[in-house]
Amino acid sequence: METRFTSTFGVRHPIVQGGMQWVGVAELVSAVANAGGLGFLTALTQPTPDALYHEIARCRSMTDQPFGVNLSLLPSINPPPYDEYRDAIIAGGVKIVETAGNNPGEHIAHFKANQIKVIHKCTAVRHALAAERLGADALSIDGFECAGHPGEDDIPGLILIPAAADKVTVPILASGGFGDGRGLVAALALGADGISMGTRFCATREAPIHDNIKQAIVSNDERATELLFRSYRNTARVARNAVSLEAIRIEREGRPFEAISHLVKGARGRDGLQCGDVNHGIWTAGLVQGLIHDVPSVAELLARIMDEAEEIITGRLRALVSLSASG
Repeated sequence: METRFTSTFGVRHPIVQGGMQWVGVAELVSAVANAGGLGFLTALTQPTPDALYHEIARCRSMTDQPFGVNLSLLPSINPPPYDEYRDAIIAGGVKIVETAGNNPGEHIAHFKANQIKVIHKCTAVRHALAAERLGADALSIDGFECAGHPGEDDIPGLILIPAAADKVTVPILASGGFGDGRGLVAALALGADGISMGTRFCATREAPIHDNIKQAIVSNDERATELLFRSYRNTARVARNAVSLEAIRIEREGRPFEAISHLVKGARGRDGLQCGDVNHGIWTAGLVQGLIHDVPSVAELLARIMDEAEEIITGRLRALVSLSASG
């Protein structure tokens, strides 16, 4: 399947594995690349810019297909040296970057000066338009269904994706709630040029997280998430567990962020993903949990999504058009 996205970024399938903290490492990203999708290493998963530089080299040793690096510019308890991570990306020879969060203008300028294509993640049409003006080559439009940070406007993808498609001219990815071929076809119908998935890739064999977490995702339904940090205007969608429920209880008492910081530390969430204790820390998950029923390999997942999408387009939808014409 060829779309504006696949043509622009040189991949076979219009499917992206977006940046995911603690998950976007070489094993998963190379598997996505080798299966025909576009995977992103997560820069801030690496403890230092130098470690990121070496992770880029490690990923390149595992695939000869395009892959990228995600650089998320989000509020943090301990802000990282973004400029140094950016320089490591450039030095590593990466040619595709996904940015997210705060104003990416300075970073986009540096990347474009080094012939690096940029995809910017947006949760609002106004942000998409601003990123396009700054020079983004594509946009990932994240609906309210997504894991992680869905923004503060609470607009679901069914509205946000076509609203963005009506306004921007660069290729767009639909993100938030996508996990199968039905979602890909729906995204294309809404005006997107592909889909970006996170939670669905967490439930694959190559994802570097404990099987207990993967099985929790499979067992969960679409109701099993919580929205943290609403009162701090930094909303995050995470899996429902004992820690997220306790953090929400404290936040709803009107207490400051410092009162829950010990519960929501990134390192605590990372440790939970690795040890398999689903109640150790918070971990992001989207509403798409309700559509995830197995833990396939990345190659199996991408092949299934493309087969499903093509069957829907050439089978059910074509038949509906034929019936309408004959009637």
